[in-house]
Formats: sequence, C-alpha cells, structure tokens
Amino acid sequence: MSSYLTAPSTLSLGLLLARVVVGPLMAAHGAQKLFGWFGGPGLRTTGESMTQLGFRPGRVFAAAASITEIAGGILITLGFLGPIGPALMLSVMIVAAVTVHWRNGVFAMQNGIELPLLYATAAVGLAMTGFGQYAVDAWLGIAVGLPSTGIVLAAGAVGAIANLTLRRTPGRAART
Repeated sequence: MSSYLTAPSTLSLGLLLARVVVGPLMAAHGAQKLFGWFGGPGLRTTGESMTQLGFRPGRVFAAAASITEIAGGILITLGFLGPIGPALMLSVMIVAAVTVHWRNGVFAMQNGIELPLLYATAAVGLAMTGFGQYAVDAWLGIAVGLPSTGIVLAAGAVGAIANLTLRRTPGRAART
C-alpha cells in the first residue's frame, strides 16, 4: 500500500508540468545544435564537434542527434505516442553521457553526467508513468502497457549502443 495517495487529476497535472518543462527544453537543446537557435552552435559547429568525438561524418551524426532531441522533446511535450519520445531522449542522453560527460564526473559545473542523467531519468520516469489525462495520447485513447514500454525503452538503449559502436575513437581510427 502506498503511503502517499494522489488523485488522478493531480497526478496528471504533475505529469503535465514535467512534460512542459522537460520536453521543450530537450527540443530547444536539439534546435541549438541543428539551427543555432537559442545561442547554440548550429549544425556546422556541432558536426565538427561530433567529428572530434569520433562520429564520422560529423554533420550526419549531428543532424541525427539534433533531430532525435527535437522529435523526442516534441512528443514528450504533447504526450503523444507513449514511450517513443522518452526512448528517443534516453538514446541521445546515453550517447552524450558516454562520449562527452562520463570522464568529467557527476556534476554539470565540471561538464559531468548530471544533465544527461537528469534528462534520461525524466524520460524513463515519464515513459513508465504515462503522460496522464492531459495528453494527446489520452485524448486519442492510446494506452501503452508496461511490457511495451519496456521494449521501446530497451530499443532506445540498444540504439544508443549501436550508435556508440559506430564511433571511431582516435586509437581505433589509426587501425582502420
């Protein structure tokens, strides 16, 4: 038995709040990379960074990551297509955590994994709880059960791992 009971409408308001904060921030994060909006670097510079990280061709990987972040953010904001948006967000955050942030520890002030970990956790949490009654899925009558959610989230993680296997680190690039 739960020690804290929440009315469905209150739960849905909490999920809506989480979605309208996390979703647009993720979409804007992708728009910074793709379009240079919100003070971001744009596709050319992001592509150069991706090349330095071992993802070649850098612009293609940058575009894919950016579009994934935008799409995931929009789906989460709308509460549409169940766990697909969260799985997209989880996938890009795993790649970011491993390639950019892991070596810097935990906290964002040192460019650590804090931010991608928070995004990934929010994504998994939203996928597992559902989007609530104030979501496009609810209005359309789309319901996704936990087994399907787990499969979709696992697919997002596998996508991240597949992406990471395509990465050519300087040591590997010299051998190929």
